[in-house]
Amino acid sequence: MAELFKDIPDAIENTLEIVEKIETPDLKRDILLPHYKLPEGFRTMDEYLEHLTFEGAKERYGGLTTDVTERINHELGIIQDMGFSGYFLIVQDFISAAKDLGVWVGPGRGSSAGSVVAYTTGITNVEPLRHDLIFERFLNPERQNMPDIDIDFDDDGRQKVIDYVIDKYGKNQVAHIITYGRMTAKSAVRDV
Repeated sequence: MAELFKDIPDAIENTLEIVEKIETPDLKRDILLPHYKLPEGFRTMDEYLEHLTFEGAKERYGGLTTDVTERINHELGIIQDMGFSGYFLIVQDFISAAKDLGVWVGPGRGSSAGSVVAYTTGITNVEPLRHDLIFERFLNPERQNMPDIDIDFDDDGRQKVIDYVIDKYGKNQVAHIITYGRMTAKSAVRDV
């Protein structure tokens, strides 16, 4: 560069001066979630998620045992400490709406099936206590990642759910995430 700009010696010095003035940007960003409107009588998302969880537990378990209550309190503590109550409420909302719209919703898969909160709020239909599923595999305070709840909708009803989410939370709050895979000869034979 010094050779290219030998007729403008200040160019190299000015470039270095600009580099020295640059502040390292903080790339850490808060989780961006759509606004979830709380129903009347609830002040926080934590409070509302707790309400839905315990009401769902009474319905799904036929009452509250010590084991169920302890597990719920443990999970809610982690969810609330990590700031994910809103995420659970949003997911619970559109899964409930999908069922109301007649869309087939899968029972839940992956590590989210280890959550009693997800089970009692209707996000999953896999009972984690009976199957000894571990919550920390799904959400762990030592990993500061957003929870990943895998949800399956039937092909015909998927668009109804997308339309619901867009109508409720706004078009600029919705994104499609998709993965493509290739079916090679070897994988096709293995699958068959």
